[in-house]
Amino acid sequence: MNRALLVRHGESEYSARDTLNGDPAVPVSLTPLGRDQAGRLAAELAAEPVDLAVTSEFPRVIETADLLLAGRDVRRIVLPDLNDPRYGDFEGGQLEDFRTWASAAPSSAVPGDGGESRREIVERYVRAFETILARPEASILVVAHSLPISYALAAREGAEPGARMALAELATPYPFTREELGRAAALLGAWVADPTW
Repeated sequence: MNRALLVRHGESEYSARDTLNGDPAVPVSLTPLGRDQAGRLAAELAAEPVDLAVTSEFPRVIETADLLLAGRDVRRIVLPDLNDPRYGDFEGGQLEDFRTWASAAPSSAVPGDGGESRREIVERYVRAFETILARPEASILVVAHSLPISYALAAREGAEPGARMALAELATPYPFTREELGRAAALLGAWVADPTW
């Protein structure tokens, strides 16, 4: 990999009302606005080379990738390590309720049955970034969720994971060079080995 373009999916039925979905088996689609957002971004990226597209397992992400790559013959792979968090007791609830809990809980805390800790989440995002970095394709489109992108953006600037991360913008491209993504993955990996909260 020489260059990665990280993109959060377009507006979904759940993100439109700030509702959490960490289960890819739940069929959450894009809204009409989300499809428009992806269509506009597809036009912006029409001249960009894409040798490989990487997505999470979620329908809203795959739908966004379909729209971004419409009419283009691009190989795709799915990386479950890029999935949104498993929210446990907060699944289907409001984003702000989870963020309030997360702001007060240590990174090792699990949000109820079936959930995963923030430390576990960061650890699998590191695995995803390392998998992307190891790919032979030069230019990779990564369509995913807000949180892995937010962690990567913060780490690129030298910031460790925080209990509350800024949200990545919907259907917005965030370009990373190989060196930038590598540095971000290394910083996140070091944090997982010795978390600060």
